[in-house]
Amino acid sequence: MANTENTKAFYGAAIPSDWEVVPLEKVVLKPIVYGIVQAGPEIENGVHYIKSTDVGGEIIVNKLSKTSKEIAAKYNRSEVFPGDIVFSLRGNIGELSIVPEELSVANLTQGTARISVDISRFSSNFIKYVLHSTTVFKNIIQVSKGSTFSEISLGELRNIELPLPPLPEQRAIAQVLSLMDRAINTNNQLIAQKELRKKWLMQELLTGKKRLPAFAKATAGKSVVESGWKEYHLGEMFTERNETKYFDLPLLSVGQNGIYPQSDSIKKDTSNEDKSKYKRICPGDIGYNTMRMWQGRSALSDLEGIVSPAYTIVTPKKNADSLFFSYLFQMPKLTNLFWRNSQGLVDDTLNCKFKDFSIVRVFLPTTKEEQTAIAQVLQTADKEIQLLKAKTERLKEQKKGMMQVLLTGKKRLKIEPQT
Repeated sequence: MANTENTKAFYGAAIPSDWEVVPLEKVVLKPIVYGIVQAGPEIENGVHYIKSTDVGGEIIVNKLSKTSKEIAAKYNRSEVFPGDIVFSLRGNIGELSIVPEELSVANLTQGTARISVDISRFSSNFIKYVLHSTTVFKNIIQVSKGSTFSEISLGELRNIELPLPPLPEQRAIAQVLSLMDRAINTNNQLIAQKELRKKWLMQELLTGKKRLPAFAKATAGKSVVESGWKEYHLGEMFTERNETKYFDLPLLSVGQNGIYPQSDSIKKDTSNEDKSKYKRICPGDIGYNTMRMWQGRSALSDLEGIVSPAYTIVTPKKNADSLFFSYLFQMPKLTNLFWRNSQGLVDDTLNCKFKDFSIVRVFLPTTKEEQTAIAQVLQTADKEIQLLKAKTERLKEQKKGMMQVLLTGKKRLKIEPQT
């Protein structure tokens, strides 16, 4: 790569002097248009159409809606074919996708636009990336209108200016960024596989269907009870911690990723100034939302602090491994039991207080050692997923950095001459 010395201005930034600045409408073969205004009812054997919510990343063909052939024919001016770019005009403005090869033909809704790039002069993939570049995307947002529901008009979209290097360089840049996308997608597919495996492990291990080797003493073909599990009330496993007025302890938040300091949260602190009723929680305790336990709103704490009085805090007895139960409480069967044992007339008023929690019955290993072994297997699965997710974030940051220098010409790729 080599630095470019000769530059010209582009929206307050600088691009190489040998790059063109071209409005989007000049890179297409067919007019930039939107599609079906009213798609009508879903038709099983109809024509696929693409909504703004389908756009962003890969288009999943089997998740697309279908309209009648008559409606699709009425709007055939906005048909899209493999290789076309579909651009979201509203809601998630600027999100875009390329129509995949397996979608031979489809249509659009009014909330999306077709960009059919003239591939004899421009690279579709490069146009896709440059529309997401910092400078161009910022301009897209600036010309969008609407206070509560933003939208960019077709007229404004057609006039969006793009910085374009010569075609060989467009293709080279697109190829480099496509390799990054491929790496991200491959890693995300691995995450999905690991998450399915963890789900399977939870279903098998937390119900006793599958026993770990150290505890599987001739259990094949036997019921959960016969294989050494027993039914317990949760009150036999936990006591309630209802300790208040710990003003010197830090405020904690409870979220999907566990229990963490409120100071680390991106959400606004909406806690009461008076913390006298806030409850103490300690490492190993499980806090659950008293009104949302039937939705799986619970988390294991490895911190000491105070949480909102909207939570019930349960402390494991000597025969309970709280990590094991933190996984168990996410199982659909358990959340259904919490729903059935909650008190209230409608879902919005249901309460699962400790007295209701304590009478829930569940089959469990007869030893804490087996609980711990199962929890460790699931924790290992979680750590594998977390490492892969961290890798995806690193790859995304690398791609972002590459886009910033390649799509502005700050770094130039060496293009081999055509022979």
